[in-house]
Amino acid sequence: MTTIKLPTAIGHLADYRMSAPRAFATSAGPFDRIAFAAAHVVADPLADVDPWLQPAIDWERTLAFREHLWDLGLGVAEAMDTAQRGMGLDWPASLELIRRSLAAAKARDGALIACGAGTDHLALSPALGVADVIAAYEEQIEAIEGLGGRIILMSSRALAACARSPDDYVAVYDRILGQVREPVIIHWLGEMFDPALAGYWGCDDHLAAMDVCVDVIAAHAPRVDGIKLSLLDKDKEILLRDRLPEGVRMYTGDDFNYAELIAGDGRRHSDALLGIFDPIAPAASAALLALSQGRLGEFHDIFGPTVALSRHIFAAPTRFYKTGVVFMAFLNGHQDHFVMVGGQQSARSILHLAELFRLADRAGLLGDPEQAAARMRKVLAVNGVET
Repeated sequence: MTTIKLPTAIGHLADYRMSAPRAFATSAGPFDRIAFAAAHVVADPLADVDPWLQPAIDWERTLAFREHLWDLGLGVAEAMDTAQRGMGLDWPASLELIRRSLAAAKARDGALIACGAGTDHLALSPALGVADVIAAYEEQIEAIEGLGGRIILMSSRALAACARSPDDYVAVYDRILGQVREPVIIHWLGEMFDPALAGYWGCDDHLAAMDVCVDVIAAHAPRVDGIKLSLLDKDKEILLRDRLPEGVRMYTGDDFNYAELIAGDGRRHSDALLGIFDPIAPAASAALLALSQGRLGEFHDIFGPTVALSRHIFAAPTRFYKTGVVFMAFLNGHQDHFVMVGGQQSARSILHLAELFRLADRAGLLGDPEQAAARMRKVLAVNGVET
């Protein structure tokens, strides 16, 4: 088997002997659970732009990755935070990404896709008010619906900045949910993913915020397909899941505890809308197939090793998880470089990436060990680590 020298926490290089990749029995679906992967974008490393200021996207590789997810029976959650939305990817680039992905989905039978609508084109300022937030949401929703897209209603930094009470959140969501064409997925993104979203729903306490959220959903249940909760707290997700109106889905956004939340507790279960399903897509497909066929033990056997990897990728500061997602795509040959929109490839340390490599290997997720090792060596060399 392939052996590679990797840096360790004590500052030394140590030999690491790689394992054989796992042969996942994947499927194009359908599954017993709805499962979206929030997909990353592939940067264009040869574009003549200032990476911190202007996104440059390799459209061919970006769309090819979405085809890869659909081939595995997963839906695509487009232009979400995994795609660096509002964190390197601006609204014009997001809309072009949505347009291209929707066109690709329409060319396939049964391709599942939903697209993020937010307020990220608003410049934050003290002058912003609730009316500005409503108008911004309406602008993006109109653009996406005009392309035939289904809406994921993303959390709004602008709303978090200008709202003075839960009533302001109620006013915004009442207005928006009252006019959407199709049922939406509401996205509650926690402050661990984006510090600017602290105090969302007008409450610093998540349980108090949950009361506001449940009231909004209950008032508009026919227009809400589900809610994606990203608080990295399984107990809070289960509590909210149990309070949802009949027919409203819980889409887990818990990249720490997704396996048990998707499996469910015998009464209720979560569907999935997860960033981690981007780098572990083959394992996710195989696990969901096993669950759909009643093989619960195999479901947990597949997902078990991926949870340690996911917890590492999403470790604090959690907002930098996109670096690990794209690094996995590089190691597995979905792109030929480790360059990210906004230069975010520098957001994690070499020690973090080395441990990611080990955990991905132990989960059987490095499909070509020699290729992955060669690419890891290149990243180490660029960072001055000679192996």
